[in-house]
Amino acid sequence: MAQENPADRTDNAAPRVGFVSLGCPKALVDSEQILTQLRAEGYETAPDYKSADLVIVNTCGFIDAAVQESLDAIGEAIDANGKVIVTGCLGGKKDAGGNEMVARVHPKVLAVTGPHATQEVMNAVHLHLPKPHDPLIDLVPPQGVRLTPRHYAYLKISEGCNHRCSFCIIPSLRGDLVSRDIGDVMREAEALKTAGVKELLVISQDTSAYGVDLKFRQGFVNGRPVRTRMTELVQELATLDLWVRLHYVYPYPHVDEVIPLMAEGKLLPYLDVPLQHAHPDVLKRMKRPASGESNLDRIRAWRAMAPDITLRSTFIVGFPGETEAQFDYLLDFLREAELDRVGCFTYSAVDGAAANLLDGAVPEEVKQDRLRRFMEVQAAISSRRLKRKVGRTLKVLIDQVNQDGGVGRSFADAPEIDGVVYVAPAEKPWKRYKAGDIVSVKIEGADDHDLWGSI
Repeated sequence: MAQENPADRTDNAAPRVGFVSLGCPKALVDSEQILTQLRAEGYETAPDYKSADLVIVNTCGFIDAAVQESLDAIGEAIDANGKVIVTGCLGGKKDAGGNEMVARVHPKVLAVTGPHATQEVMNAVHLHLPKPHDPLIDLVPPQGVRLTPRHYAYLKISEGCNHRCSFCIIPSLRGDLVSRDIGDVMREAEALKTAGVKELLVISQDTSAYGVDLKFRQGFVNGRPVRTRMTELVQELATLDLWVRLHYVYPYPHVDEVIPLMAEGKLLPYLDVPLQHAHPDVLKRMKRPASGESNLDRIRAWRAMAPDITLRSTFIVGFPGETEAQFDYLLDFLREAELDRVGCFTYSAVDGAAANLLDGAVPEEVKQDRLRRFMEVQAAISSRRLKRKVGRTLKVLIDQVNQDGGVGRSFADAPEIDGVVYVAPAEKPWKRYKAGDIVSVKIEGADDHDLWGSI
């Protein structure tokens, strides 16, 4: 099909906006909010640069690779379309000279905003692409416009972070913690369920701190008074009869309060806990809460309460000052904790991060060697834990179906970051399944990351 040129459309056609969304799930939610507002005001979404009247690029600016990817995407949009608005974390970032990075590299952009700036983006759109009013198209579905498949959605409960981790610049990009009203969060969750969502992925910069900035004040959910606090929010979400998955959960003591809900099957037995390291001295230089030993105690307590719980985390190796002994300590922690899902990154000197001023920079070849050794240890742990599931029957949410069968996820698998379950094709008509179905799968095989089974 030939691509449409904006110049070929009639004057009363709805203006079209192209959209590029980069970065983490929190940025994805920002994109969804902007797209929802665009749709509510009658704008259409263009499938490519050529048919768009204007392009919005939602950027990431956390690490150097993400910065370069964002700058490349902006450049591509400018070359292909010419009218570009930039938003997101990179939009609020300055270079070493104190200049706005995006404007310096790409002076042709129409406007630049920082993250979670829906209204500022819309103001720029109104200025550069006014829309004709049409009451028949100024409509939007109650769940908003989403970029995820129909059967799962991210639910952002707060913005910003009160921590000042030395390797991180998110507070300078997104500000301090700002929690959403608990009634507003629940209304969004209920609208998503009505729209057919089967799984809610709860996200923020610090999910455990939800409500701290509001002093856990009382809100209202369907007319009932409910405290604005993580435990109470999760209890409310657990009544929706959906898969509810918690991400970015700092291991504060009150996290223990939600584990019984997992043991009772009301909440997915899954916690994404950003530990980053285990050695006390490294954690101190990182300015991270808790310590490796207290985290081990908490992990043991969680597994005692909910034996099926899946624990995911991320770690940094090669942090400034990390010695070989401290890295070995981390490997010992990994073996003791036996985390189910683990990601690992070498330390990256992000512009503006306090850690860049620390002594003891680790050579790049040492970082890469430690990353390799770390992942070898974790691969063995992951393989061993996944093999324990062979022979079990697990509920699996099907994400896609093709000629080879289905690809889905169990309670232990978050989309795009964890493993998957490969499901054999349905042999009988009554065993057929489609994307969005939750089916019972007998697990017949496993490797270091994924599972295989049949209905």
